[in-house]
Formats: sequence, C-alpha cells, structure tokens
Amino acid sequence: MDEERPASEQDWTLKVVSSIHRIAPADWDACVGIDTPHYNPFVRHAFFSALEDSGSVAADAGWQPQHMVLEDHTGRVVACAPVYLKSHSYGEYVFDWGWAEAYQRAGGLYYPKLQCAVPFTPVTGPRLLVRADADAQTRRKLQQALLAGMVELAQRLKVSSLHVTFAEETEVDLMTEAGFLPRIGEQYHWKNEDYASFDDFLGALSSRKRKTIRREREVANSHGIAIQTLTGDEIKAHHWDAFFGFYINTSDRKWGQAYLTRKFFDLLGARMGEAVVLVMGEQSGRFVCGALNLRGGDTLFGRNWGTAVEAPMLHFEVCYYRAIDFAIAHGLAWVEAGAQGQHKIQRGYLPRPTFSAHWIRDGGFQEAVAQFLERERVAVAHNIEALAEFGPFKKLDN
Repeated sequence: MDEERPASEQDWTLKVVSSIHRIAPADWDACVGIDTPHYNPFVRHAFFSALEDSGSVAADAGWQPQHMVLEDHTGRVVACAPVYLKSHSYGEYVFDWGWAEAYQRAGGLYYPKLQCAVPFTPVTGPRLLVRADADAQTRRKLQQALLAGMVELAQRLKVSSLHVTFAEETEVDLMTEAGFLPRIGEQYHWKNEDYASFDDFLGALSSRKRKTIRREREVANSHGIAIQTLTGDEIKAHHWDAFFGFYINTSDRKWGQAYLTRKFFDLLGARMGEAVVLVMGEQSGRFVCGALNLRGGDTLFGRNWGTAVEAPMLHFEVCYYRAIDFAIAHGLAWVEAGAQGQHKIQRGYLPRPTFSAHWIRDGGFQEAVAQFLERERVAVAHNIEALAEFGPFKKLDN
C-alpha cells in the first residue's frame, strides 16, 4: 500500500510506494544524475522497472518494493531511495545468514527485514538519491530525511533490521551518525591510469606479470572462438537467448537459483541498451560464452558471465581483458569486475573496500552485531592492505 506523510519542517512529504511505476521515470532519474560524470546505471528507473516488470523482483520472490520518495511543497520529487521488504537474504552479496541464524536461535524473528539496495547487484553506488541541483546542505538534509523515513518504516513494520548495502562511503558516514552499524567488504577493481592502449597498461606491470597476461590472451584467443563486444542496437534477441542460457548454467553451478528471468534481459536491452556492453564468443556458428557489463559515467561494471565450453583462459579474456580494452578505448576510469575472486589481482584488479550500514531494532542483538563488525572491519582492512602487495604492477623505489 502506498502511503505519505509530512517529512520535516522543510515542508517535504515522504511517500512509501509499492512499485517503481508509482514514480515517473523523469522524476526518479532527476535524482540519479544521469548526465553527471560518476552516474551509476543500476539506480536508474529503467533498471528497477526491468526487474519488476520481468517478475525478477516481486513480493512472492521475497523482494517487495517499499521505495522511499520525498516531494517538496510543489509535488516535485527531490529525493528517493530503492527499498524492499525481504523474507530472506538471497541476492544481496553482503552476507547476514549468520546473524539470522543467531537471532532465530535466541527466539527472535529475523525475517522480514528491510533492504535498501539494488537487487542481485553487488555494485557500489548511491542509495540515498538526491536531485543533482541540490546544494550540499540541502543534500545532507534530504538524505537524513530518507534515513529517518526508513527507520520509521522499520519500526512501524516491526522488522528485525534495516540494511543499506553497497552504498557510497559518504552515505555510510551519514548513516553511522544516525546510529547505523558500518560494515566493510572488499572487491577487485581496475583503474585506468590514462592508458593509451592495452600494451600501455602492460607496460606498467612487472616483466613476469606482463608476460603471463600476454600468454593468457594468446591461449584464450587460440581456441577458434570469435569474440566480439556488442552495444546498444547491435544486441539482438538471439544474443540474449544465448546469454540467458549461459546465465542459467552459471546459476545452476554456483548458486542453485537464477534470480533474473529471461524477460529481464529483453527489457534491459530495450530500456537502457546504450548502457549495455555484451561480450560474446562464437564458435562454429554458435555462441559459446558471454559476459554482461553495464557502462556508467566513468566506470564499466562487470555483472554476469557464463560459458558452454571448457577453454583455458577464456574467462579471463572475456570478463577481464576485454573489459579493460573497452575502458581504455572509451576513456573510462574504472572497471569493476564484480564480487569475489582473488585471482583478479594478478590481472590488474586491485582490492578496494565496499561499504554497507545496518540498523538493528533489538538493542541486545545490535550490541552483539556491533562487536562482530568491529572485529570484522579490522580484519578486512588488514586483508585489503596485504592483498594489494600481490598486485602485478612494478614496485616503485622509495
């Protein structure tokens, strides 16, 4: 059920809406900053609508939309946030299964919970979306109003907890001030140091690592598989048919559950095809592998991968090296290659922290989680620092 109420003395009205379609695309996207240098494609109205309209996200799938929208006195949308009422912890990639088990062993009900996130997408990006024309002071107040609204909704629904995952660090700082518990994780990202070509990037590596990557690319391209990078209208239904098969195959092997439906990929291509970068491999007239990426303002985001063949080094070429090629060619500053995988370090993808924040309704349980997260933050920070030393880049003399 959609609801609204006054949000603050600023004469803002807070609405909780049960579908992304309750907000006009232009109103939501005005808070995304599509024309800004760091725009993130995953928080666009088109992405959330593709999830909902394809049935990938719905109440019966355990993701019930409860999106937050702030309007000013004229009815103009000035801020918003993607929020879901969840009955499980699947599709999040910031793992709280242990928390749920502990709380339920103690006699509590961990589910349902609230989740502010992009479903099935372990990609850092803004979660407290504010119009790009808001000044810094107004932006902060609007974000605080969104947070207060989320906490109020959590209290009213009597859920165990509220989780904001893969948020920007500055947002988590604000949440920490509001009493949320901060958490850090790690991913592996490639940084473009204004490289003119892939060989230019290789020149920044140690000799041994440079030779290793060149050999991997040679092997990957020796299997008779023609690899092409497709964008926009170049991507047709038969590409999505093949890629969906790869996606299902990977899901069956890794997770046992495919979150995204076939229809989602058609809608993604139709509604935001200009942001899609699809790398496909073809052999003997059939597609045998593929990697899905989305392009943002300054970053290429790697999302899903799958293959129907066993070919040495093919995964590295299609997922990592072709992404670097694309980023260099299009002047993008970063490639984010998704969750997990220390093997990415030797390919130039170095560890970086990711951030989330967690509000726990039960005071005793909150204290237990806080103690756990304090220890975990120290361990993760040390791990990131240690892993960075194993990068392939030349060591600079002090």
